[in-house]
Amino acid sequence: MRRMRPAVAPALALLVLSVAGCGSSKSDSTDNAGSGAQPTASATASPSSGPMALPSADAALVAEVPSSVAKAGTLHVGTDTSYAPSEFLGTDGKTPQGFDIDLFSAVAAELGLKADYVSAPFDNIIPGVLSGKYDVGVSSFTINADRLKKATMVSYFTAGMQWATRSGNPGAVSLDDACGKHIAVQTATTEADDLTARSKKCTSAGKKAITIDQFQNQDEATAAAVSGKDDAMSADSPVIAYAVKQAGGRLSALGDAFGTAPYGYVLKLDSASRLAKAISDAVNDLMANGQYQQILDRWGVGAGAITKSAVNPTP
Repeated sequence: MRRMRPAVAPALALLVLSVAGCGSSKSDSTDNAGSGAQPTASATASPSSGPMALPSADAALVAEVPSSVAKAGTLHVGTDTSYAPSEFLGTDGKTPQGFDIDLFSAVAAELGLKADYVSAPFDNIIPGVLSGKYDVGVSSFTINADRLKKATMVSYFTAGMQWATRSGNPGAVSLDDACGKHIAVQTATTEADDLTARSKKCTSAGKKAITIDQFQNQDEATAAAVSGKDDAMSADSPVIAYAVKQAGGRLSALGDAFGTAPYGYVLKLDSASRLAKAISDAVNDLMANGQYQQILDRWGVGAGAITKSAVNPTP
């Protein structure tokens, strides 16, 4: 059961604005899709180079786009804008930015399309794609067998899970034995599943369970770790690295990343194969011309680059 969280003090709230983030491998429910945009806290840091210049449309790739999509000219994209540096709101509190945003905007541009981003709770995005509310889900979704059963996914990045704690590790947290500790995590993520499994091992061994403190948004989980409300937090490795950087020495990574897996764009199973292939081909073209790596590097996540995008790759 999710524990109630205290109000965030003003000073900490300002810090939270710069440590937003989203979870690596997320397992979603297809029930109760959200009904509208949900703005979240904005992060303050972004590449100093300013807005990214979009590539020109590629005629060969444009020809791959289904006629109905090409006619519309716009892809409606569901994204959880609480997950820096992947996707978060800019300083104006309404403009999505991040490496996921930059990369998919470049993909759409190569296809002769525009991307219209709609902020939504993470666990409502896949249901929104399946219902037709969104054309694509772009929100650091880890590709796994459960998701591939209900959606088409296009690989574009890879990341692992990682933990972070207040600098100095005052709670003496260990990944090998977190029994009895309070760990913050975003709800409906693979990290939440991982913590549940770890907690079961604790109780099976006769130890105290892990208190899994789940939050709707990653920035709330980060705040809980920074403030000391929770002993540590678990999130995707790029999110941990970004949060540590933005926390100004108050947060440290705990151990190395583990459970590495690819991220994927999410599309409907039916009638999505042609659009999915076009998106995958656009990612591969950006890889070939060097723009893919440039986008990742400008956000400091170049280590997560993959060498080839594919539709529905084996997890």
